[in-house]
Amino acid sequence: MTMLRSNLARAGAALLLALSLAAALSACGFKPRGSNGQYRIPFHTIYLGFAPSSALGVELRRNLRGLEGITVVDSAIGAEAKVDVVSETRGKVILSLNSQGRVREYLLTYVLVFKVRDSKDGELLGPTEISLKRSIAFNENQTLAKESEEVLLYRDMQSDLVQQILRRLTAIAPQ
Repeated sequence: MTMLRSNLARAGAALLLALSLAAALSACGFKPRGSNGQYRIPFHTIYLGFAPSSALGVELRRNLRGLEGITVVDSAIGAEAKVDVVSETRGKVILSLNSQGRVREYLLTYVLVFKVRDSKDGELLGPTEISLKRSIAFNENQTLAKESEEVLLYRDMQSDLVQQILRRLTAIAPQ
């Protein structure tokens, strides 16, 4: 009987904690990420100057299309905002070597430079560089696994770039 009461008391305490946490989160204005207005971009139409084969451009386009009130157009003519890609580069350099002189760690880099113009080609956001870096340990006995890990790290950096671009677009004040 005593054991049953202690279990009920623990369950009650856990329920009370969960309810108070939910109340605190709702009171502070917390909203989970989603397509219901997470980013408030001050444009209705936007043109992306990425190459059609650019994975970064495809992911950015998909994220923008998920936002309310944003239309990604296929032509720069008539678009309220135009995102121009100045450069997009990926790199891989040796970060460290082991005692035998073999690669132990690589540094992966992903650098994007872009600018944003308005419909009259006025500059809304000057050339902006976003640079991301990730290190990856290397083992020559696990070459295939490390190549897969490298692909995943680049994909992760690409997602980070998209989120940073979206944040920079929300900060633009149209003229």
